[in-house]
Amino acid sequence: MKKIRFVGLDVHAETIAVAVAEPNGEVRSLGTIANREESIRKLVNKLGPPDQLRACYEAGPTGYVLYWLLTSLGVKCDVVAPTLVPVKAGDRVKTDRRDALKLARNHRNGDLTAVWVPDEAHEALRDMVRAREAAKRDQLRARHRLSKFLLRHGKRFPEGGKAWTLKYMAWVKQVRFAQPAQEYTMLDYLHEVEHMNERVLRLEQAIEEAVKLAPGWMQEVIQALQALRGVAKISAATLVSELGEISRFETARQLMGYSGAVPGEDSSGERVRRGAITKTGNAHLRRVVIEAAWSYRLRPRIGPTLLQRQKGISEEIKEIAWKAQLRLHKKYQRLMAAGKDQRKIVTAVGRELLGFIWAIGTRTEGLSGQRRAMTA
Repeated sequence: MKKIRFVGLDVHAETIAVAVAEPNGEVRSLGTIANREESIRKLVNKLGPPDQLRACYEAGPTGYVLYWLLTSLGVKCDVVAPTLVPVKAGDRVKTDRRDALKLARNHRNGDLTAVWVPDEAHEALRDMVRAREAAKRDQLRARHRLSKFLLRHGKRFPEGGKAWTLKYMAWVKQVRFAQPAQEYTMLDYLHEVEHMNERVLRLEQAIEEAVKLAPGWMQEVIQALQALRGVAKISAATLVSELGEISRFETARQLMGYSGAVPGEDSSGERVRRGAITKTGNAHLRRVVIEAAWSYRLRPRIGPTLLQRQKGISEEIKEIAWKAQLRLHKKYQRLMAAGKDQRKIVTAVGRELLGFIWAIGTRTEGLSGQRRAMTA
C-alpha cells in the first residue's frame, strides 16, 4: 500500500516554506527553499516518488506556475482558497513555517477547498481579457481628465451631442486656449485619450484572434453565449475565460455563488435577515454579467445586431436566450413597480442571468463532448 505524504507549501515571490504531513501522523517542517524551478525539482526528488506526494499551496499573486510545474513532474497538486483555510480563534502567531505546517496538516485531514486551475492556454486568454479590462479603466480615467479640464475652462460641446463620438473628438481638436500652458495641457490629455482608444482597439482585435485559435469547445460556448442579449463577443470571451468549463458547476446556484452576486444572510430561528450581495467571488465575472443585465430593462426584441450574432446557433440555444429576455424583463418591471432601487434590480437580474448562462454553457459543452466522443 502506498504511503501518501502531504506537502504544504507557503509560497512567496522568492521563497517557499515547506512542511510534510507523514503517514504516521507526524507533521514536520523542512525549512525554506528558493522559489526556482531547480529547487522545486530537487525537493520532489528528495521527498520520494511523485505519485505518492499530495502538494498544496494557497492561491495568490504567484499564480499557477508552481502548480503546472508540480503536475508536470507527476505530483498531484491543489491550489486552495486562502479565505477557506481553517483558522483557530485564538491563534495570533503567523509565520511562513507555521503556515506551511497548517497547510500540510489540513490537507491531510481534507479540510481545504481547492480552486479551479486553468491550463496555460486558458490562462493566456484570461490575461488578455483582463488586460483589455484594465485598458478600459485607463481609457475612462483619461477621458475624465480631458472632459473635466474642458469643463473647468468653460469649453462645452456646442451641439450638445453625445461625448466621445467622431464629431466630439473633431470639436476637441479645434479648441484653443489663450495661455500656452493650458494649450499644452489640453494636447497632452487629448494624446492620452487617443492612445487609450488605440490600446483598447488593439487588445480587442487580439482577443478576437485568440478566440479563433482557442479549442473547439471553447469557441462553441463563446458563440452560443452571444445569443443572449447584452453578451457580445468580448463579453462572451470574458465569461468563458473566467469560468472555464461551465459544466463544472453542478447547478446554476453554484455559479451564482461563485460570482458573489448572491445576498448575504444572517438568519436564525424565525428571524430572516438578508443583506447586500457577498462580493466574495469572481469580480470580473460579476462586472460583465451586471453590465449585460442592463439590457433587460428594455422591451424584449431581436434587433439586427443580435440577429447577426445568432446566425449559426441552434434553435434550442435561441429559445433559451428568448426565454431569458422575457423572464428577465418581466422581473425588472415587477421590481421597478415595487419601488426598488434600480441598481439593486439590475444586480438581481444579473444574478438570474447567470442561470441562463449556465444553461447555455452546459448544453453546448455537453453537445461538444458528444461530438468529440463520436469522432474519437
